[in-house]
Amino acid sequence: MASNEQTGTPEPTLGVRQILQRELVIALKQIKRPTSGLFIAGFTAGLNVSIGALLMGMALTFSGGFSSALIQRFVLANVATVGFVIVIIGQTELFTAHIMLGVLPVIDRRASLAELGRLWGVVYVANLLGCVVFAGLIAVAGPPLEIFTPEAADTLAGALLPLPWWLILLSGIIAGWLMGLATWLVAAGRDTVGQVLLIWMITGIIGFGPFHHALLGTTEVLSAMFLGQGITLGQLGHFLLWTTIGNTVGGTVFVALLNYGQAIKSGAPGEIEVDPESLGKE
Repeated sequence: MASNEQTGTPEPTLGVRQILQRELVIALKQIKRPTSGLFIAGFTAGLNVSIGALLMGMALTFSGGFSSALIQRFVLANVATVGFVIVIIGQTELFTAHIMLGVLPVIDRRASLAELGRLWGVVYVANLLGCVVFAGLIAVAGPPLEIFTPEAADTLAGALLPLPWWLILLSGIIAGWLMGLATWLVAAGRDTVGQVLLIWMITGIIGFGPFHHALLGTTEVLSAMFLGQGITLGQLGHFLLWTTIGNTVGGTVFVALLNYGQAIKSGAPGEIEVDPESLGKE
């Protein structure tokens, strides 16, 4: 609980309706953002989230082999969160965060499905392009610098690919739920340090699984493909299809719909107010 700087007394924790109000303001700003601005921010987010994949490959490369699977998963989970922290605190546009955010104004009848489709489509394509570029950078610079070996890439991709579609879908649902939950909880954070801890705690679970995240996982799979580990376009497409569907279901159902329903049914009177002036124009 944060303290009031003037009185020194603790500030009350945000209620669920206040969190929803914050998220609606953020989501409406993003929906109204020009396509070019969304694309640039989405491309940047694709690059930034890929830093987590780079760090995981570096950890595998430098470790020379972990003493146990538990230690390996713990280390990889902690370094993978760096990319998510950069994306969320840096306020760039990541598709798996927009799944939950973008749905809220539609549920609240403040935005249309067409506007949601535009937001998701632009951000998703831009994210993927950022991941492709970063994976190419890893493939070109990683082995010569001895920071990211083909074997490390194969280990990362091998944890994601050789699974049936329904298992990838379920894993993607968990990852989408966790990403939406991280975005929701950050809105309740009172300071940057608290927000970073929340992101670290929630998204670390994705890396610990590892659960299937459409963007971080794309960089991992593409890195293995570019480094000649026998990954095919069919495998990439299979991974991307079911992971994206899973992430979308997880963020929409387990975060957006449930938390919106919780806020509306919380017993507090009145509608969720969003001041039009707070939306502004970028």
